[in-house]
Amino acid sequence: MLPVLNNDYVLSRPDLQISREYLSYPEKVLQFGTGVLLRGLVDYLVDKANKQGIFKGRVVVVKSTDGPVTEFSEQDNLYTTHIKGVAQGELINRTLVNASISRVLQSNADWAEVLKTAQQPDLQVIVSNTTEVGIQYVAEKIVTGVPASFPGKLLAVLWERYQHFKGSATSGFVIVPTELVVDNGRLLQAIVLQLAAFNQLPEAFTEWVKTANYFCSSLVDRIVPGKPRDLETLQQQAGYRDGLWIDAEPFLLWAIEGGEQVRQVLSFQQADARMLIAPSITPYREQKLRILNGSHTISVPLAFLGGLNTVYECMEHTYMRSFFRTVVMDEILPTIQDICPQANTFAQDVLDRFANPNIAHKLISITFQESSKMNARNVRTLFRYYERKHALPQAMCLGFAAMLLFLRPVKEENGRYFGARGTEEYLITDDNAAVFAGYWKAVATAEPVAVTSLVQQIAADTRLWEADLTQLPGFTETIGTHLLGMMQEGTLAYAAKQKELRIV
Repeated sequence: MLPVLNNDYVLSRPDLQISREYLSYPEKVLQFGTGVLLRGLVDYLVDKANKQGIFKGRVVVVKSTDGPVTEFSEQDNLYTTHIKGVAQGELINRTLVNASISRVLQSNADWAEVLKTAQQPDLQVIVSNTTEVGIQYVAEKIVTGVPASFPGKLLAVLWERYQHFKGSATSGFVIVPTELVVDNGRLLQAIVLQLAAFNQLPEAFTEWVKTANYFCSSLVDRIVPGKPRDLETLQQQAGYRDGLWIDAEPFLLWAIEGGEQVRQVLSFQQADARMLIAPSITPYREQKLRILNGSHTISVPLAFLGGLNTVYECMEHTYMRSFFRTVVMDEILPTIQDICPQANTFAQDVLDRFANPNIAHKLISITFQESSKMNARNVRTLFRYYERKHALPQAMCLGFAAMLLFLRPVKEENGRYFGARGTEEYLITDDNAAVFAGYWKAVATAEPVAVTSLVQQIAADTRLWEADLTQLPGFTETIGTHLLGMMQEGTLAYAAKQKELRIV
């Protein structure tokens, strides 16, 4: 019978770098959310710093969903992080035990205790990950019962803090939301202030919220799949049982907007150069949008229609591996190098992440809202590339043509459109599906005139694109040629025959 991971166990293992002193560190971080992203990124960084003797603080976590927190308390809030994947071309496979979490409180059952945490003078940081819908305004009273929304809970904690420390200018928090919303810090502050007005809280408190607290927008990037399928085997190898075990990829990025005061409070950033504090995180958001997200969007329809099913399969496929590399390194990267200082490193990291054999990222999932993503992630890149090179990015043009073929419906049922990959049908999950269906209705067969007209009309439709794509010299002709070829020969069969794209 394996022992359960707990304090007694880790104290008997000096190699785990967890000491009695570590376990006695004060609570410095209040964390809203028990999800694997926070545990695999924020708590990972806190733990790493604590083991280096830098931060010397622990995390008290608030679980917003109902249900017990015994899965944490039964193993003294310890858990294993298994880092698996590819970094700088090398396979990474290592585990560590994370001791950063001091306790987990359930927001409804333990609300009084949650508020009491705000009275601790050592508490300096609030982080959250409550999904994108978590940062929304809900008109609710925050002094009677438990607020339903995350901004309501945060306002209640701030009000408790303000009262306990009598509005001291030094008693504020550094507040860092990690929800995937642009300018999440500014948005959260605006909602908190709106909610404070709704609750008719004193003007002096509102001023304290504005001046004594730092609401920092942030960008997080790390794939944390969570509990592994082969957990039983891993536990046997580790010698202990751990119901909270999580997997995580080697790559991480946490970019936070802030100045020197934020840097001092978030001192655990010293433990890892990939946690960045800068006056603006726009360059990091741009490189993720263009390189990581953009290469996904432009490449996936080609691969999916060619019979592949995951990103990892693409990186094992000779042509698609080269296609991804060409798109990332030769076509997207040159368009943002001047505005994103770390773009070269990030681009190589992205290719390593795509080659991670431990992550099964399904291509069909990536095609969700394909046309809107193409507009947001790649249209500007197409224009930037032409401005710099006075030519079209050939691989991206092929990917754009494949997207049009992917969005070609073969049938419609109750307002839902389905495409076909050979004899297999797939649901087109795109809000513009009806628009594309209308254009494709005029193309019964692979007729050059009809296909050319189709591409011309779609490229000029500014309902779909932020700019008229017919203004790119040669774009519609190139897309039309590729689309016609793929309709006649198949996507990857046609792609492999293009000399300028033979990038094996």
